Amino acid sequence: MKIVQTAERVSHQDDSDNYVFQRSLLAYLEAAKLISGKVLEIGTGSGYGVDIIAPHTEAFVTIDKHKVENIESNGTEKAAVEYIQMNVPPLGGIPSGKFDFVITFQVIEHIERDDLFLEEIGRVLKPGGKLIVTTPNKKMSLTRNPWHVREYTVDELESLLLRYFKEVQRSGVFGNRSVMDYYEKNKVSVKRITRFDIFDLQHRLPRRLLRIPYDILNRLNRKKLLNKNKRLVTGITHEDYEIRAADDWCFDLFFIAEKEGPVG
Repeated sequence: MKIVQTAERVSHQDDSDNYVFQRSLLAYLEAAKLISGKVLEIGTGSGYGVDIIAPHTEAFVTIDKHKVENIESNGTEKAAVEYIQMNVPPLGGIPSGKFDFVITFQVIEHIERDDLFLEEIGRVLKPGGKLIVTTPNKKMSLTRNPWHVREYTVDELESLLLRYFKEVQRSGVFGNRSVMDYYEKNKVSVKRITRFDIFDLQHRLPRRLLRIPYDILNRLNRKKLLNKNKRLVTGITHEDYEIRAADDWCFDLFFIAEKEGPVG
């Protein structure tokens, strides 16, 4: 059993993750309304999205850098699902022009070569195929996350995507009053912790040195918020979030990018 469960792989099994989990769940539910045909997911995580996405596909391939075990499932009937363990990019062994949709949620911020990552996604998409991508909005981050290579603003992600795709739809994930109440409580709690960082080490030290302290403090902070505000934390559902035109106040960026289609 792990002493520290990294906050980078959220699950419905830990109530202290619920605020983030429900936001992530919304991305899958919204994507399920849009997808069809052959779909590739980059970033299986704990697998809670498989049951949501697979029934809407002709074929579903899902990739993760970790071996996929004990996939969380609610028992719904799924289309054929292929699990691949792979470090990306590149998308080695994936044929060009194969997929109608690629979905990748909370992954791109972890990728050193985001340019190659998007180039490879464009390669495996069919002409006119679409990428659905989510990533944290840099403007709403409370601290540096040492697991992230970088984070993006609305304009930064759009500019990056337009290098590889012909069209980009800029949307974001927003929260209602309950979500914002949690966010403000979390903000206060994080400030209490970071006030001790008088030398701004979170931005000065290499990311690899900060990951374990970050995970420990982040997990303790989430548990503390849960204990003090259990009804608020456990009461948040995906319906407390919504997707609309992105701005600086959204929690996550939810972008759809379309590959150039055939001429004529």
